[in-house]
Amino acid sequence: MSLTPNLRGALWMLASAVDFTVMTTLIKFLGPGYPAALQTFYRQLAGVIVLLPLIARDWRGAFRTTRPGILIFRSSAGVLALIMGFYAYQKLPLADANALSFTRTLWLVPLAAFVLREPIGPLRIGAALVGFIGVLIMLRPGAGGAHGGGWSAWIGWPQVCALASAFLFALTITGMKVMTRDHSPFVLLVYAAVLGLIFAIPPALFVWRWPSWPDLGLLAAMGVIGTLTQGAYIKGMEAGEAAVMAPIDYTRLVFAVGAGLLLFHEVPKPATLVGAAIVVASTLFISWREHQLAQRAKAQPA
Repeated sequence: MSLTPNLRGALWMLASAVDFTVMTTLIKFLGPGYPAALQTFYRQLAGVIVLLPLIARDWRGAFRTTRPGILIFRSSAGVLALIMGFYAYQKLPLADANALSFTRTLWLVPLAAFVLREPIGPLRIGAALVGFIGVLIMLRPGAGGAHGGGWSAWIGWPQVCALASAFLFALTITGMKVMTRDHSPFVLLVYAAVLGLIFAIPPALFVWRWPSWPDLGLLAAMGVIGTLTQGAYIKGMEAGEAAVMAPIDYTRLVFAVGAGLLLFHEVPKPATLVGAAIVVASTLFISWREHQLAQRAKAQPA
């Protein structure tokens, strides 16, 4: 019995969500002994090792590019996003960190307007603003800085890093949209892995420590699972319709709540769940709206 494209894509997306939850669980578990910068290094190293057999088949084609500047910028932004994101997953409850990571879709709206010069209508602007209201609902009770006043009284560095990581990931996605006009996804993946490893070395040296053999196995597993997460996500989006696949990606929030509750005894706050629901609803609307506009563009005669 053959599976429909959407069902096949849905299975890939669920696999990506499960892989992502396992990876973030390992990030949090290893956090006390291995800072975010060091974890990022091992994650990039594992990614390069996984890609080496594919690169060896055609190393010239894997590194062929006409825009090295954009690739360097995209990779450096991606490494910084990983370090900040890993720090957020170490310090925040898994549900909170996952919910804040979804804001990258909200950041894509202004980036599409200012960087890609894409027209954005009032509906998408309104959805993005509503989504950021959901972010404020999540942040307000976070009490990132319990001492003192000002902004630190209700938002701390983990929350700042989570939002900054989402913005930087949105920036790399915007760069990918530019690069896919004349670069294959594989070339972009190779450069992201190799340049990412190079850029991850300096910050890792500042916090370097040699891992024990069991920890090295967990760090390697974290890196490999991170690469598998990306691969499953790409396969899911390729197999099914983007508008159908997008909601399935949000199942990782459900998995994160379960993992946080069972493994780290993290009970989500009501404000986190309400704010996350608003963010998810707004990002789903943005994804649906973009799909509708793309369908209309295809339907217009040449």
